[in-house]
Amino acid sequence: MQPKDSSASKGRTWGGRIVSGVAVVFLLMDAGMKLLKLPAAVDTTVQLGYPESAVAGIGVTLLISTILYVIPRTSILGAILLTGYLGGAVATNVRAVTPLFNVVFAIVFGILVWAGLVLRNKRLEGILLRP
Repeated sequence: MQPKDSSASKGRTWGGRIVSGVAVVFLLMDAGMKLLKLPAAVDTTVQLGYPESAVAGIGVTLLISTILYVIPRTSILGAILLTGYLGGAVATNVRAVTPLFNVVFAIVFGILVWAGLVLRNKRLEGILLRP
């Protein structure tokens, strides 16, 4: 049976905020490094086969997607965009034959994005985890 109220319990909501917060802090840090074109971000991007000129665009894409995820009204759209972004990270790392950790890291952050959202939104849980 679908709950009438889409809000989650306090503990569940805070758990979702914490899980989402961990993901958001990392994603904002990554976006910032790309936007500032810090050497580590530029070098890594180039090593993965992308031109240096793509770094800022990748950073803007990540920043916009993360901001959309943080705003409650657009959080589902943000989660979808972040899933695409992180899927691209997985594909890039697989293609570049990087260590397995790099692939798993992107997958884990995709899971954190959705887990945080589902914990904060009981209605979304009913839609995604319906028996």
